Amino acid sequence: MTTATLTAPAPTAAAPPPGRAWTRPALVVLLVGTAVLYLWDVTASGWGNGYYSAATQAGAQSWTAWLFGGLDAGGVITVDKPPAALWVSGLFARVFGFSSWTALAPQAVEGVLAVWLLYATVKRTSGEVAGLMAGAALAVTPVAVLVFRFNLPDALLVLLMVAGAYCTVRALEKGSGWWLALAGVAVGFAFLAKMGQALLVLPAFTAAYLLAAPTTLAKRLLHLLGAGVAVVVSAGWFIALVELWPKESRPYIGGSSNDSLWELAMGYNGLGRIFGGGRGAVAGGGNANIGFGGDTGIGRLFGASMGGEISWLLPAALIGMAAGLWFTRRLPRTDRTRAALVLWGLWVLGNGVVFSFMSGITHPYYTVAVAPGVAALVAIAGRELWRGRKHLPVRIALAAVVAAAGFWGFALLQRFGEWMPALRWVVAALTVLVATAIVMGVRRVAAVALITSVLSTAAFGVATAATPHSGSIPMSGPASYAGDGGMGGGPMGETSDEVVDLLKATTGTWAAATVSAQSAANLSLESGKAVIGIGGWSGGDPAPTLEEFQQYVAEGRIGYFVSGGMRGDDSISAWVAANYQAAEVGGTTVYKLG
Repeated sequence: MTTATLTAPAPTAAAPPPGRAWTRPALVVLLVGTAVLYLWDVTASGWGNGYYSAATQAGAQSWTAWLFGGLDAGGVITVDKPPAALWVSGLFARVFGFSSWTALAPQAVEGVLAVWLLYATVKRTSGEVAGLMAGAALAVTPVAVLVFRFNLPDALLVLLMVAGAYCTVRALEKGSGWWLALAGVAVGFAFLAKMGQALLVLPAFTAAYLLAAPTTLAKRLLHLLGAGVAVVVSAGWFIALVELWPKESRPYIGGSSNDSLWELAMGYNGLGRIFGGGRGAVAGGGNANIGFGGDTGIGRLFGASMGGEISWLLPAALIGMAAGLWFTRRLPRTDRTRAALVLWGLWVLGNGVVFSFMSGITHPYYTVAVAPGVAALVAIAGRELWRGRKHLPVRIALAAVVAAAGFWGFALLQRFGEWMPALRWVVAALTVLVATAIVMGVRRVAAVALITSVLSTAAFGVATAATPHSGSIPMSGPASYAGDGGMGGGPMGETSDEVVDLLKATTGTWAAATVSAQSAANLSLESGKAVIGIGGWSGGDPAPTLEEFQQYVAEGRIGYFVSGGMRGDDSISAWVAANYQAAEVGGTTVYKLG
């Protein structure tokens, strides 16, 4: 932060500082290091979330399943999310062959791209050094390491949200409606990755552009209207496609109550997640369950469920944002630094408030959407405060940022006391020394301050990368704390070789049917054949109906019915049991249908 920043407003918005000779090689090191962190031994997690891996397999076998995000290649039902993330992994599987690697590697690639785009975005307002700091902070954030090494739609969501921020920053430079429209396109496609969660960054983009774009208020409003249209078109084309497509020739939209993607977006994956109504309600222990975010409230992001995922640098980011906005309060409306602080600050606050108070289904890894904002705020505020270190108030603010990162890292490490117990004391000692040195005006502490700030989160991020994960609720951290994710997103118990051999020998549309998508995913991944997951993820979707199932059996399109699974339509199980002879195969009850 310059002297002009503290004493008098500059006449125009400041341009980002020029790069240095070492910054380009440093960017290469950052991206290569991120790729290694995200891709190294990624297949140790097996199929990761088997539910999405089975959908990737289906997309590699059927273009219809690929287009709609079908769980099975035969086209009975989709996953309970829009299909954009599966478009990427499905194409990977078609090009390189379906495997654990092609199910998991796309998310790692998306993670590297997100780090690069965050660097490019922050660089445009605050220079290359700040861009590198932001990219590195995002790369090692534990929840980012987790998501970018796992097959969840959140990886593509984050990439597209950061792309939207990049386009917004470009739009801010000259008041460009075209760049702002591209930001809308990015958000629209992010909607097709994770639906309503993508829209949480729109207030940040809107406020930053409305505040700081160097053009008239009328043009700013017009450009925002155009960007809104871009969001609607970019997300709406696929919703319209699904609604207009003949229902008999596409899969049922999993998670919806009436086979409608729009209803899925507004209900189960929309208001139901926020307010907890209908299918979005939390069962089995409620939100207090650590896998569902813990107790709602202002401290949720710092709690036992979400704290170890995202909060490592969050206190530092909030202090840095507040200090940065205070010290830039007198600068011109179009100042780029303040615009960046507004954009990333509202990004963090908007996502953070929703995650803190939403009472429907939420999981700790959702907080990866907050990570780019936290990383950007720490980098931008840290750089600007360092530039203004000649002034005691600025040094105190910078010391507070470093102290917040270090001492909160110490507190989080104490929660995992048996893991690397000496680390937290190293962090605490460095924090005291560096914060004191900053206040005293010691000049050559920048590198040590950076290391101190990110040491805790980086160590926990690396531990996350070294830990295989499975299931539908993976969590960050070393193996002794991360667990296996639960909820059966991976295999629902072991499938016997005898059952797998039976399914492999079938030639019909579906090798088998079983109750619930989780069980079907396991059978499909083990056999390589399409398997119907009756009732979808929740077991309550009317797909297939009893009449449809009976028709498939009459046409000889289903080989076997495999008992087991969880939840589901008992009418189909009862009809099978009443009309077909059961046999024990490898400890599993199987009915031969065809």
